[in-house]
Amino acid sequence: MKLTSSGESHGKAVAGIIEGLPSNLELDIDRINKDLALRQSGYGRGGRQKIEKDRIEIVSGVRNRLTLGSPLMFAVVNRDYANWEEYMAPEGCDTSKKTLTRVRPGHADLTGLKKYDQQDARNILERASARETAVRVAAGSIARQLLGELGVTVSGYVRAVCGIEDAGEYSMAEMDAAKGNPIWMPDSAKCKEAMARIDELKAKGDTAGGVVQVVVHGLKPGFGSCMQYDTKLDGILCGALMGVQAVKGVEIGAGFEAASLPGSRVHDEIYMEDGRFARRTNRAGGIEGGMSNGEDIIVRAAFKPIPTLMKGLKTVDYVSHEATTAAGERSDVCAICAAEIIAESVVAFEIARAVLDRIGGDSMKEVRERYAALAD
Repeated sequence: MKLTSSGESHGKAVAGIIEGLPSNLELDIDRINKDLALRQSGYGRGGRQKIEKDRIEIVSGVRNRLTLGSPLMFAVVNRDYANWEEYMAPEGCDTSKKTLTRVRPGHADLTGLKKYDQQDARNILERASARETAVRVAAGSIARQLLGELGVTVSGYVRAVCGIEDAGEYSMAEMDAAKGNPIWMPDSAKCKEAMARIDELKAKGDTAGGVVQVVVHGLKPGFGSCMQYDTKLDGILCGALMGVQAVKGVEIGAGFEAASLPGSRVHDEIYMEDGRFARRTNRAGGIEGGMSNGEDIIVRAAFKPIPTLMKGLKTVDYVSHEATTAAGERSDVCAICAAEIIAESVVAFEIARAVLDRIGGDSMKEVRERYAALAD
């Protein structure tokens, strides 16, 4: 299964094509739109989210809510394009307006201008923008529905915001319920602390990042492989998450903490319980030797603070070479809730891809039968 995305932040739409979906997967379009709405929610978001009301428009590959086995093409229309058409229209527009040469620290602006031989950073930022993640969320929602047919569920929560951490252990239901909070932390006291921190940063014209945790429950052992470096499931998940805008670090299970602990406190001992192999701890985060081991897969991603600050960081104008302050392009203070549902979606897509890579199947009937035949 493969996802290709396209589209610019202020263009007509962002779009995606999913290749390799089996036929007869029944899609819940409302569920996809709900996940897209979650990407636009959360405390600390800015005015763009009031303009866009994201909804998926399926163009091909589905008939009467059932996938056909052909490439599934979809789009998420940018409502804000109506305000940008005179500057962005591919048919012809005035590119002298809405130019950006005050390159922004932390963005793709400067390096992209050099790489693609441009003079206007808008030709870089429009594609580098996190608006592209609407495609990842829609595709991940479709993948999540495929996994649901196999009894595999994906959820998560906001673990930290600018140093305020909710390090509790929660059930899938508790993590799902936390999405009703302004900041998706199950601990309401920590949620209030995080909101206060965001308010404080907003007053200073500053921004916040954080950490999200994603959990995959119910996946059978053996997905991924120990035989080649590029087939290891943890490597695939980490690479996919590092491909999300603003992610600067990923860890599985105990992660970086494992480096400071003795082996006796890191590795999960194995027992026989009711005639089955079992582990009583899950410090490996559900992956050993590059393969799922049947325990919950636990992955965390660290998102840097939004690099466009309202007060503007010091920079240089790309054309004049004069010292200046960075241009403002968005007004979010914190987008960690959006980051969480994006991370969930990326993980869901990669897990679904790993499942199909291993067992194949042209139809959902074949996929279900082959998955059920695997050892637990």
